[in-house]
Amino acid sequence: MTDRPSDPIDTLLSAHGLRRTAAARLVLGWLLAHPDTSYTHAQLQAALAGDAEEALDRVTLYRLIDRLTQVGLLLCRVDAKRVRRYQAMPSSVHAIPHFECQSCHRDSPLDGAFSGALKANANDLERAAQTALEALKALGYQGMSMDFAVRGVCADCASTAPGTASS
Repeated sequence: MTDRPSDPIDTLLSAHGLRRTAAARLVLGWLLAHPDTSYTHAQLQAALAGDAEEALDRVTLYRLIDRLTQVGLLLCRVDAKRVRRYQAMPSSVHAIPHFECQSCHRDSPLDGAFSGALKANANDLERAAQTALEALKALGYQGMSMDFAVRGVCADCASTAPGTASS
């Protein structure tokens, strides 16, 4: 009898060389269930406290987040206030610029409605990014990724903020 992963989270963990522990399933499962939101370590710990039979301690969660990020299952971004935020790795993160709301922390790809305005420039941006990565690789740099983010307050948060006037 073969010990096979029984669900997609177990499959992801195994495919990335990680143990399928209850803590790993809990963290990855939570972040996959909330793909458009990034969480600080403290926010993630608080969110998971209600879902776990036994709360994850701060250090265990930190180490787990670090391992999941190292193998590419989580995306770690540093926001404008230099706070690390984590989310499940979006499939589009390497190719599409994104908008990070500094209020609700939703992360939205800048495609769709923006595609007309960005399409021509996106190809130039992607070529420039690829050229930069190739130049760094030629100099011996390894394990690189590039992220292009626009940060601000999304339209939903801006319209619900106290004292906000609609134009």
